[in-house]
Amino acid sequence: MEIYLHQVHNLTSNSRFAKLPSVTRSAIVSIFTDSLRDLNELEKIIRLESSQDVLDYIKQYLRIPERNTGIIFTTRLKSYVENVDFDNLNAIINFKKANNIRNIDGLFKAVNSLLPIGGIYVGRVETYGNRKDSIYKKYNRFLRQLIWLCDFALNRIIPRIPYLDSLYYFITNGEFHAISKPETMGRLIYCGFDIVDFQIINGLSYFVARKVKNPNDSKNPSFYPIIRLRRIGMHGKMISVYKFRTMHPYSEFLQDYLVKHNGYNDKGKPANDYRITRWGKFLRCLWLDELPQLINIMKGEMKLVGLRPLSRARFNEFPTDLQRKRILYKPGCIPPYVALNMPDDKGNIEAERIYIRDLTEHPYLTDLRYLLKAVYNILTNKIRSS
Repeated sequence: MEIYLHQVHNLTSNSRFAKLPSVTRSAIVSIFTDSLRDLNELEKIIRLESSQDVLDYIKQYLRIPERNTGIIFTTRLKSYVENVDFDNLNAIINFKKANNIRNIDGLFKAVNSLLPIGGIYVGRVETYGNRKDSIYKKYNRFLRQLIWLCDFALNRIIPRIPYLDSLYYFITNGEFHAISKPETMGRLIYCGFDIVDFQIINGLSYFVARKVKNPNDSKNPSFYPIIRLRRIGMHGKMISVYKFRTMHPYSEFLQDYLVKHNGYNDKGKPANDYRITRWGKFLRCLWLDELPQLINIMKGEMKLVGLRPLSRARFNEFPTDLQRKRILYKPGCIPPYVALNMPDDKGNIEAERIYIRDLTEHPYLTDLRYLLKAVYNILTNKIRSS
């Protein structure tokens, strides 16, 4: 419980707090705790801290008991934890905006550790979209674009830069930081939750998540401009494929969620993929996001032209006979469908069969021929990156 209080009230990241004597730290923590004085007070405080719409939203997924012994409720300044039976805890409602927490993963993992399997976590966050809508409603056309640009630079870019991020949080305490919807959802899944719902109410985003497992500490989330994606290489060996980031951080953990809800598009990619950023679309349009794969070529893990390096989930969806054949070859930066102009899902698979057949018959000339075709298709805009 103490870890949760430290994380949700940004005490863990405060070096001055850490240097205080334990008695003093405990006294400070007690300032942030409180108890509910009557049976209906939980609903009253939820309504006071948000609105009736938010209370109605929460009650769709969580029964507010007449006597609160199984729910932890946190506001911006208080955590109502006294009189809670931690052996029978079933939900945590946190109205401290997740984007204002210095260590978001630390908070989500602390929530995970307190809840049983099936326990409900309700939280709220100010996303980039919420922030932009708020700015655009307050100011005229010229001012709102200028303010949004400044806000983007100060509260989105600087917190991502090593060393500057510490200075940023020291000055602002995270009060103005915002994160994206995909990053919030990806972090929740990474920390062991399933997304039940995500909805905008009164200018803020509220989420309902259910604990399904312990946090996924076996995978390192992607965060920086160059990312490493785990893909199947030659002989089925897992390799790290380098790319420029075109998606929001933690997007890799949303893959299964997106496919489950939206399926694939005609190019074999997750449909309606809102994980891709605006600059990411620009990089993909010009195929620039693939440039770091030259590192994989120098390491001998890939070649310039070859079969796409696939994730384990996507690989398992391919026909069994093609699975057996494709691991006999090194994956490539430029896949066969680009040269053969077969970008849809079925075309992808057929293009790989054709490539393997051509490579078997003409092992020395096939890659050169496919490279020239691919360059021609790209330059003449016959095919576009997804």
